[in-house]
Amino acid sequence: MPKTSRSSTITEPGSASAGFGPAIHPGEILREDYLVPLRLTPYALAKRLRVPRTRIERLAAGRTSVTADTALRLARFFGTTPQFWMNMQASHDLAVAAAATKEELEAIRALEQAA
Repeated sequence: MPKTSRSSTITEPGSASAGFGPAIHPGEILREDYLVPLRLTPYALAKRLRVPRTRIERLAAGRTSVTADTALRLARFFGTTPQFWMNMQASHDLAVAAAATKEELEAIRALEQAA
């Protein structure tokens, strides 16, 4: 499988806080880098993973998160690691949270080091 994303997500300039990339949902990566090139439908993947069809449909549409169980199954099927899927979800969640709390976070002063 590809090591780089072919995802076509376009984000607004400055939409991600410093230190976090754009909030690309793991479902978009699943859809664009795996399902489309392999000509797999969410139903076919769900059947192979032995999960409900709606789990993969919602994930591919960006309406649900990657769970540990789903990460284990995707990793097994695609020959990746569970961490690959979980890290993608964590990165997405952090980027979304950082954008949502940007002003509040900027108001927090860092602990100063003792001299």
